[in-house]
Amino acid sequence: MVFRLPDDKVVFPNPKLADPDGLLAIGGNLSIERILLAYQNGIFPWFSEDDPICWYSPHERCVIYPKDIKVSKSMTKVLNSGIFRTTYNSAFDKVILNCAEIGRKDQPGTWITQEMRAAYITLFEKGHAGSVEVWMGDELVGGLYGVMLGRVFCGESMFSLVSNASKVALINLCRSDKYDLIDCQLPNNHLLSLGAVMIPRIEYMEWF
Repeated sequence: MVFRLPDDKVVFPNPKLADPDGLLAIGGNLSIERILLAYQNGIFPWFSEDDPICWYSPHERCVIYPKDIKVSKSMTKVLNSGIFRTTYNSAFDKVILNCAEIGRKDQPGTWITQEMRAAYITLFEKGHAGSVEVWMGDELVGGLYGVMLGRVFCGESMFSLVSNASKVALINLCRSDKYDLIDCQLPNNHLLSLGAVMIPRIEYMEWF
């Protein structure tokens, strides 16, 4: 059953009531209070430009335990080569803009709408979101961003303008010793190859 959220009250239904595909509710707004309440309850917004705001809570969650990140021999060489330089929280707005503008083979258009960008930039300015930037010289060539909840990093999106740049961002995030869990939300082959695993929602929610 999909619920319609009120605009004037920051509430969510029980995430256990989400549809099989994870869709829980539509409507509401992208206020900071609502977004934070969503993430604290295993819910995240995901919708396209012309759609209403959709809120998802998958019954299974794709996560990476940082200590279990898989780094191939070839990636180890890349990391040790000095080709890339990694920073944290130094270009959040540029990272989210690149994530929005760079298309994906399996997704027409972007779900990172202008409204979403504005909301997450505000989250960043208030200390609730963060980014990893990967540089070649002075050029930003890759990165990722997400919401920070204590020792959990809820990854939202990543981008890469050159081969391996997004992998470098994710691996260095795992090696930063800042987090005990990286929430990837939904699985794909790329994440699974790096050591991501699926866990039930009830196990995921034990982190909050």
